[in-house]
Amino acid sequence: MDAEFLKKLIAPAQTKIALVILDGLGGLPMEPGGKTELETACTPNLDALAGRSALGLTQPAGPGITVGSGPGHLAIFGYDPIENEIGRGALEALGVDFELGPEDVAARGNFCSVDADGIITDRRAGRIPTELGRELAELLNTIQIDGVEFFVRPVKEHRFAFVMRGAGLGDGLSETDPQKTGVKPLPVCATDPGSERSAQFLNQFIEKARCLLAEKQPANMIMLRGFAKLPRIPTYPELYGLHPAAVAINGMYRGVARLAGMEVLRVEGDTIADEFSMLEKHWNDFDFFYLHVKKTDTYGEAGDFAGKVRVIEEVDSLSPRLMALAPDVVIVGGDHSSPAVLKSHSWHPVPVLLYAKNVRPDGIAEFGERACARGSLGVLPAKHIIRIALANSGRISKYGA
Repeated sequence: MDAEFLKKLIAPAQTKIALVILDGLGGLPMEPGGKTELETACTPNLDALAGRSALGLTQPAGPGITVGSGPGHLAIFGYDPIENEIGRGALEALGVDFELGPEDVAARGNFCSVDADGIITDRRAGRIPTELGRELAELLNTIQIDGVEFFVRPVKEHRFAFVMRGAGLGDGLSETDPQKTGVKPLPVCATDPGSERSAQFLNQFIEKARCLLAEKQPANMIMLRGFAKLPRIPTYPELYGLHPAAVAINGMYRGVARLAGMEVLRVEGDTIADEFSMLEKHWNDFDFFYLHVKKTDTYGEAGDFAGKVRVIEEVDSLSPRLMALAPDVVIVGGDHSSPAVLKSHSWHPVPVLLYAKNVRPDGIAEFGERACARGSLGVLPAKHIIRIALANSGRISKYGA
């Protein structure tokens, strides 16, 4: 549905929508014929809510496509993740809560090990401790070059987020990581005329970094990849007339929510219960809430089936606190699947339920992959869920006479 067309149909309403995303929710059985993590979990509250909801399965970017959390979230937020691609560098900066400007060029960085001839001996510098990575990032932040600013933010172990800020910078840039040892890091080259200036600045920075890190074995050099600017997408206030808020602990999800125009609330604590408390605290201040749960994905990628089940059960135990607020529309779903048996993201469609006072319930009192496959929503593009939610909240007017 064209954004400009949809904007013409948006109508004001005194209704509230809650979007609860369990990251990597979709799963697979550990054994043939078994149950998925969601089907294994004891979820009496979500099952009861499912019985009053429409059920289905979402596909973030189309059949057979495995997505990362960035495009997965763009899709569940209602955007086309193919047309609105977020580059890897921008995602890395968002992940550390860096306030990217529209002209900033970001990259994923990592410390590596090189020998006396500058040959790479370890692309990850032995996965140095995060504390050492933090110290080295501070050292790199001392680099100054006229006409541009650089920002280096530690991520974890050898990884850091890198941002370049200045006038007239392009992001058409080659990566310096050759993806193998036994060779030197590559110079940055512009892949379009508008990025020549950026390439010059970056190569100057890399040379200064080489000198600063020369005695810092094993992390005595850096590599940069995934150069990208932050895309400009229409925001929720612009598209839907919503006053939206995001409740998320991890940086990247806060960043993607901010990109969509949501006010990112600072959670007081680091538990799922703390997130629900923040939702309750601000319930009267906004009309759309996005609440993100990370650990379902964390356990899925770790291959910890039981751990993922426990997180789902924890969300189930907290869900009555949301329903007690009397939301008009509730969506419970995921941005992608992360089956523990695969220890990775996957292409499998993601379970979703949509509760609303005006929804046509499927009467299937079970929230799981196979139950959702029987639901009336069918298998649909994830980007359509928000529009269905808007309709159920009285925020889309009739089209035509």
